[in-house]
Amino acid sequence: MKTIDTHERQNLSARERILLTAHDLFYREGIRATGIDSVIAEAGVTKVTFYRHFPSKRDLIREYLEYRHQCWMAWFVDTLQLHGGHAKAIIPTLAEWFSDAHFRGCAFINSVGELGGMMPEVLEIAQRHKHEMTAVIANLLPPSRLREKDAQAVALAIDGAIIRAQFDQTPGAALLALDRLLKLLLPA
Repeated sequence: MKTIDTHERQNLSARERILLTAHDLFYREGIRATGIDSVIAEAGVTKVTFYRHFPSKRDLIREYLEYRHQCWMAWFVDTLQLHGGHAKAIIPTLAEWFSDAHFRGCAFINSVGELGGMMPEVLEIAQRHKHEMTAVIANLLPPSRLREKDAQAVALAIDGAIIRAQFDQTPGAALLALDRLLKLLLPA
């Protein structure tokens, strides 16, 4: 996923700077570990400006997840197309993401782990994200009566690979295991 550097951020509105800063900090450090004061300081805004745009951290969390969803889905669809737009494009697409220096796993899995029990809206956004990701996967698969079920199985395998890649030294093992599963699920 493309990141916006410090120079480019200076030309953004205060709201956009706050949201992008929160995105980076929440994804890198975790939502609960990131305080509003850190977001304010890194975004270069005042508390008044922050609270004018985001009345609470809860509002910022929802906006962060919505923003992350839009960015990640656009990246996922585009990158799958760059790699051929078929099921075999999944492995090279994920390999790009897993090898990114900023990779910290799935923001939605991480957010549900942190806040799912305290913020039902986090769970709802994560469920929608996973549903839309599964729909994209289904579109990569050949038409069949099992297409939706196969897409759900592939999505589950992808989530497992994401988690594995998050804590392994290299993403290779996760990608090899996922490739093996995909070959079993989706014979040529």
